[in-house]
Amino acid sequence: MEQGMEEGFWQSRWQEGRIGFHEGRPNALLEKHFDVWGLEPGAHVFVPLCGKAFDLDWLLAKGLRVSGIEFNRQAVEEVFARLGLTPEVEQSDGLIRFHADGLTLYSGDFFALEASDLGPVDAVYDRAALVAIAPERRQGYADHLAALTGRARQLLVGFNYDQSAMQGPPFSIPEAIIRGLYAEKFDSALLESAPVDGPMAQRVDAQEEIWLLTPLAEGQRT
Repeated sequence: MEQGMEEGFWQSRWQEGRIGFHEGRPNALLEKHFDVWGLEPGAHVFVPLCGKAFDLDWLLAKGLRVSGIEFNRQAVEEVFARLGLTPEVEQSDGLIRFHADGLTLYSGDFFALEASDLGPVDAVYDRAALVAIAPERRQGYADHLAALTGRARQLLVGFNYDQSAMQGPPFSIPEAIIRGLYAEKFDSALLESAPVDGPMAQRVDAQEEIWLLTPLAEGQRT
C-alpha cells in the first residue's frame, strides 16, 4: 500500500465516521498494566497514530507529558477541545504541531516525524497503530518507531485472530509477528490476553493482547 493511499484510506474513515477503533473510554488493559512502566510524574510518553483516544486524557491525568501523531487534524483538534485546552499551532516540516500544557500532538504522516521533534521519550504506548499498518509496511513502522524513541519501553495492545475470518484493519498481530518485528531490539513479554468485546466481537472471535517490549542491552542484540 502506497503511503498516500494509506493516508487517504484513514482520512476517509474519519470523514465517514467509520472509527470503530475509537474507544469511548481509556483502554482497560492500559489501566491494568500501566504500573509496569514504573514512570515518574513528568515522564514523556509517545502515542503513535493516537486518533482522539481517551487514553491521552488518562495519561495526562497521571502527571505525564504526552505526545502523539495522527493523520486526521480534526481528531487532534477534538482532543484539545475535550480537554478545554487552547493549543499553540505551528507548521513543522510538513507536520502541524499542536501544543498546550503537557500535551503535544502532530497532525500528519508518522514517517515524516523525526526524533528531534519529540526529544527524549521514556515510554511508548501503541494501542491502535501497529494493528492499523498494512503488513508490507510493518517493519518500516517498527524501525521508525524505534528510531524516534530510542530505548523507550513499549506497551503494545494488539489483536490475535484468524486473519482469514476478517479483512483488516485492525489486522491480527499474533506472537510470531510481534517477535519477528521486534526481536533484534526488544524482548517481548505477553502481559495479558482477553476476549475482545464491542463491535469487533460481532465480526470475529479475537483476543485483545497487551505486550511489554523492553529494549535489549547492546550485547544481547542479534
